[in-house]
Amino acid sequence: MPTFALTLRTMSEMQNVQKIVPFEGSKLSKKEQIATMFDNIAYRYDFLNHFMSMGIDIIWRKKALNYLRELQPKMMLDVATGTGDFAIMAEKRLHPEKIIGIDISEGMLAHGREKVAKLGLSDKITLQAGDSETISFPDKTFDAITVAFGVRNFENLEKGLSEMNRVLKPGGKLVILEFSNPTVFPIKQLYNLYFRYITPLFGKWIAKSQEAYSYLPESVKAFPQGETMKSILKNVGFQAVTCKTLTFGICSIYCATR
Repeated sequence: MPTFALTLRTMSEMQNVQKIVPFEGSKLSKKEQIATMFDNIAYRYDFLNHFMSMGIDIIWRKKALNYLRELQPKMMLDVATGTGDFAIMAEKRLHPEKIIGIDISEGMLAHGREKVAKLGLSDKITLQAGDSETISFPDKTFDAITVAFGVRNFENLEKGLSEMNRVLKPGGKLVILEFSNPTVFPIKQLYNLYFRYITPLFGKWIAKSQEAYSYLPESVKAFPQGETMKSILKNVGFQAVTCKTLTFGICSIYCATR
């Protein structure tokens, strides 16, 4: 695809993902709606993640963290950390000196801190309130940054990615794990059926929030993927950008170096 056409497509997809919100008609900003949505479902979030993906999400997370093994990061930042699942797994698999997880949902963080404390990892993992668009750390602080299923919720994707680039050390690595849209028959059709009709029912039944799990497929559909996402990462200053699709394209791992 010509560079000019790709740029136009990138801008269009970024505008689309910014328009997708959990609560249509709400006067709250997307960021405020996302925080409210996750506060509401925090108590069932971990269970629903594993239940609705049949445990495959755990395999995806492990594959994503494998991209950081060679780097052996000492200081890590987990953006949109939620209840800290990815940060906890990173500590077990990579053994960094410190992991800091940030999230805009206090409800999710509260559950995460309980998990971290029960595992005796409070000295290694710190979960704190934080916004991806205004990361409260100095330039060049972290060896590695991870984001699992969070970038599609950014209100300003480019700004969030730029902030991550800023706080990453030269030679440091960003690993993003995110849902994507499969294109192969019949996986595409089954995926769309499951996400559009079955997922919201589970959300309503188990988490008492149909809105949150109706938002999920819409946010995935609108999110820039593949070459478009790679282009955005390059535009904000990342290098050596790669994209690896998993499970017939249901999920993607983006890797980039500062």
